[in-house]
Amino acid sequence: MVAIKKEQLLATLDKIVSTPILVVGDLILDRYIWGKVDRISPEAPVPVVEVVKTEGRLGGAGNVVRNLATIGAKPTVCGLIGDDEDGRDLMALFEEIGAHTSGVIIDRTRPTTVKTRVIAATQQIVRIDREKKVADSHEAAGRMVEAINQALGGSKAVILSDYGKGAVSTEVLDALQRASAAHQLELGARPLFVDPHPRNYNNYRSMSVAKPNRKEAEIASGCAITSVQEAYAAADVLMRKWNSEMMVITLGEDGMIVKQAGESKGVHLETMAQEVFDVSGAGDTVTALFCSSLAVGASPTTAGVLANIAAGIVVSEVGTVAVDIDRLRAQVMKWGES
Repeated sequence: MVAIKKEQLLATLDKIVSTPILVVGDLILDRYIWGKVDRISPEAPVPVVEVVKTEGRLGGAGNVVRNLATIGAKPTVCGLIGDDEDGRDLMALFEEIGAHTSGVIIDRTRPTTVKTRVIAATQQIVRIDREKKVADSHEAAGRMVEAINQALGGSKAVILSDYGKGAVSTEVLDALQRASAAHQLELGARPLFVDPHPRNYNNYRSMSVAKPNRKEAEIASGCAITSVQEAYAAADVLMRKWNSEMMVITLGEDGMIVKQAGESKGVHLETMAQEVFDVSGAGDTVTALFCSSLAVGASPTTAGVLANIAAGIVVSEVGTVAVDIDRLRAQVMKWGES
């Protein structure tokens, strides 16, 4: 176990409260249809789901926003929605958590991205996606850039949550790279944290921190990752490729590694999960906790420990959920106990 005191972790959580953070990326409505299965359909060999309830949750970059809100930060969101009922549902969910939505742009050339999951008990039966992955509207992209530029000055950090749905355009990446070149975004001042997607592997430049998962890191670096040392090697390749100051690679049941440019050693954090029901959205939780911790001056190791503890909590739930701050504090209080 790394040498971090729980008092240090709790103090970091206290500092995060009211910290303004800008989240840019793909906004997704996660719709859940909960039901029960008692029989198989006579029409086809598929289960018949009797619907008990339906609900909508913030997904994609929206889940990062939700995680920031639940730990007390003050998120501003910038992304695209369609001019439809699903988009209005997303806006209502943002309003519920108190997120600033001045950067949410209505793009009439595309529908709001929706992932609908049908779940019986704790088992997902099917997922239905409605999306348009290519953004055709340069006008909408231009409005996103304007919103980013307006929000940069008041934010302590920027998170780019790229799900490959079209919101993270060349124009958006260029705007963030210009801010980085002007030293508006850098690790010691206002970090730029990128959750990458294969669509833009060749377009990322000048970021403070990137957080691929194991598969993403293997594809982007060309390195197989079957051990912690191989994860460190892949991190070095990606830091050079993306001109990044730090790399966080999540390794599923093997935890995560944190590696800084120029340092010979990294930090390996073993998973904190006790029981895994659903890994959906766990990466968003890591992103929110790691970046917000860096934004208030925490060390990368402290940020990693908090992110790891939080991820261990959310994977014990079904569906895309945000970390519960009371459960997070309770888990932090156990830190260091044998």
